[in-house]
Amino acid sequence: MKKKKAAHDTLTAQEAKLIEGLRRRPDMMERMQNILELAHSQDGPLKTADQVEELLIEEMRRLGQTTMSQWAAQVEERVSTELKSQDPTVLSRKKKH
Repeated sequence: MKKKKAAHDTLTAQEAKLIEGLRRRPDMMERMQNILELAHSQDGPLKTADQVEELLIEEMRRLGQTTMSQWAAQVEERVSTELKSQDPTVLSRKKKH
């Protein structure tokens, strides 16, 4: 019995990679935590399956938006870097915030 518990205390390489990736992307980590909380919610008023489904769909949409935003920023940076390496005279434009 103790061996099974000890096996669960250590992370697999895949689990460690996932956690490290989520640490680098706190917005995605927050989305995943919210999804896990929906799956294991034992606090507050009891929700119907339809309510949980609605909350889950909204959280998945937020996760998708976060993922796409981060992906687009990464691709933009990569394209900019490649263009600059091909032609050093290329100027990059940055959005003003």
